[in-house]
Amino acid sequence: MRTTVGIIGAGPAGLLLARLLHNAGIDSVVLESRDRDYVERRQRAGILEQGTADVLRAAGAGARMDREGLRHDGIELRFDRRRHRVDFPALTGGRSVMVYAQTEVCKDLIALQLAEGGPLLFEAEALAVEDAGTDAPRVRFLHEGREDVLECEYVVGCDGFWGVARKAIPAELVQVFERTYPFGWLGILADVPPSHDELVYARHDRGFALLSMRSPSVSRLYLQVPDGTDAEAWSDEAIWDELERRFETADGWRLERGPITQKSVTPMRSYVHEPMRHGRLFLAGDAAHIVPPTGAKGLNLAVGDVVTFARALAHRQETGSPELLDAYSETCLRRIWQAERFSYDMTTLLHRAPGATGFEDRLQLARLDRIASSRAAETDLAEGYTGFSFG
Repeated sequence: MRTTVGIIGAGPAGLLLARLLHNAGIDSVVLESRDRDYVERRQRAGILEQGTADVLRAAGAGARMDREGLRHDGIELRFDRRRHRVDFPALTGGRSVMVYAQTEVCKDLIALQLAEGGPLLFEAEALAVEDAGTDAPRVRFLHEGREDVLECEYVVGCDGFWGVARKAIPAELVQVFERTYPFGWLGILADVPPSHDELVYARHDRGFALLSMRSPSVSRLYLQVPDGTDAEAWSDEAIWDELERRFETADGWRLERGPITQKSVTPMRSYVHEPMRHGRLFLAGDAAHIVPPTGAKGLNLAVGDVVTFARALAHRQETGSPELLDAYSETCLRRIWQAERFSYDMTTLLHRAPGATGFEDRLQLARLDRIASSRAAETDLAEGYTGFSFG
């Protein structure tokens, strides 16, 4: 099998890249190790930055998002039983975010790819990327019980942290930067309408909590828990009791409870792999970088990567110049490190570290007070949350 761009992974990054390339007249093949049902049910991110929503619309994949997604013009910060709303459009010149689950993004892009795009092979496990440093890279993969080879001009690894693409970059060329946090998020899905119409980020002496949603009838909520926590060790009642404590306000706001349909624990880490390119192999999304979910940046960073690659390859096809492809890693990393900074700032602002002192508690409250009382500080948060430029 032969193609111009071999894409490993049919998450939102790989699927969007295939769509962008199709629209630019560039052929591709997508290899996905899981089946279609798994990809369309895989719960991950739910917040789309302004730029991500705009890219999906421009790619022809935004119609259902605009019908069913929930535009959010702000978030609420809670601390010391107080509430402060951050108004995104007023602070950023009209920018906002969209609540639209990754599962739905994948469904939309899969439907488009199968109807209009190149081959999308499910249950096709990439085994290795070979000859990445040459002009003719290859992906060895297993499909329908038979080993095959995909010959490419370029390979883009959108196969996540545990995928094979990153392993094809020689270790002596690599620098890794990472931080592991001593806590995680206990996340639940609940069949109950959200108790607030925007996301609520709560800093509490007992730990962080987040009120989010997947739809007008389904709530998504999170609790900070110690690293290594077993989600099943928490009863439903204990989860709701703890959420109620952490969201408590002085004005009597109430948290609505409902049946919990799913619970899991997400570890928290920051990770960046440099470089993101070796020869004709390019990394995108979690294959190259991970952020703690506090800043809602993971999916959006992956979108930025594939937009950068698609533009660079289209430029190469149109002009013959490899300049933008050669600059891929540097271009992406500028945005990635700003997102890493923002996500780290949000995480340390809102989570109470094990063994935190009274001094550190007061510093957190002072930082939150600053955001609530300074337009400059509030604008910095709003600009970071609604997204950094893909340029």
